[in-house]
Amino acid sequence: MKQRPLGKTGFQIAPIIFGGNVFGWTVDEKRSFALLDAWIDAGFNAIDTADMYSAWVDGNKGGESESIIGHWLQAHPSKRDKVLIFTKVGGDFRDEKRKGLKAGYIRLAVEASLQRLSIEAIDLYQSHFPDETVDDEETLSVYQDLIKEGKIRAIGASNYTAPQLDRALKIAAEKNLPAYQTLQPEYNLYDRFGYEGAVADLCLDHTIGVIPYYSLASGFLSGKYRSEADLGQSQRGAGIKKYLNPRGMRILAALDEVSKGQNAKPAEIALAWLLTRPAITAPIASATSIEQMASLKKATEINLTPDEVILLNEASAVLPTD
Repeated sequence: MKQRPLGKTGFQIAPIIFGGNVFGWTVDEKRSFALLDAWIDAGFNAIDTADMYSAWVDGNKGGESESIIGHWLQAHPSKRDKVLIFTKVGGDFRDEKRKGLKAGYIRLAVEASLQRLSIEAIDLYQSHFPDETVDDEETLSVYQDLIKEGKIRAIGASNYTAPQLDRALKIAAEKNLPAYQTLQPEYNLYDRFGYEGAVADLCLDHTIGVIPYYSLASGFLSGKYRSEADLGQSQRGAGIKKYLNPRGMRILAALDEVSKGQNAKPAEIALAWLLTRPAITAPIASATSIEQMASLKKATEINLTPDEVILLNEASAVLPTD
């Protein structure tokens, strides 16, 4: 599988990153192991998670996803050299003491993540959400120390706006601190406009690798959800309802049309479209079955024609009537 450079990190990654938010949520440990084995066997080499996954599930405390990945690596230590581990800090554990980007908290959080993941160094450590109560210099300074100590290898940002990312990059340059080398925005064929424009331009200007999440709009772009009656198929149903509108239906119709021409599934086309976008290195996508895993691999092999890209772009444009 052809790999792509991830910004200036020095990492080469396959065109899709496994989204580890499903581990400990919709997928138990046994099935997680099977999915991770299949992921590596298929030629992929990166997994994204976060320290707070999956604190939103009743009975969970956060850290479940990292722990499952760690147990998998303990069971298969030789696979550590075949996979890049990305995780995040600063997300909300539903605990006021366990969130944010203060240096002291990051110090505690990275040690906890390393222990759960059963690794000596995190390949990409990402600020999960911007923290306006903390100066960028404080956060970047502790990241610099952690890089020097060999506990993290590169840093990235997630959910940053263009002004927030630009400010952090300027502070890094002025203070000779490590700069964010990746960005993880919400971006897909439906949710386009928070990333396109100023954020995308900034990433291109600074050679920042972009690894978008919600690449299938919580599963809506799979085409499985076309009415409210379909929402009961998934634990994510409540989050999918917002896409059931005229614009969403136009997008599904365009995906259906392109899918027929490519002999592919709508989800595969939606991922292939992302891979045509400026600065996008690799979208993050999850799978809960081996069959879905095969579909992710097929998405990396699809070459959309210019006319197909135009059709998808036009279908997902916002009209005055939307």
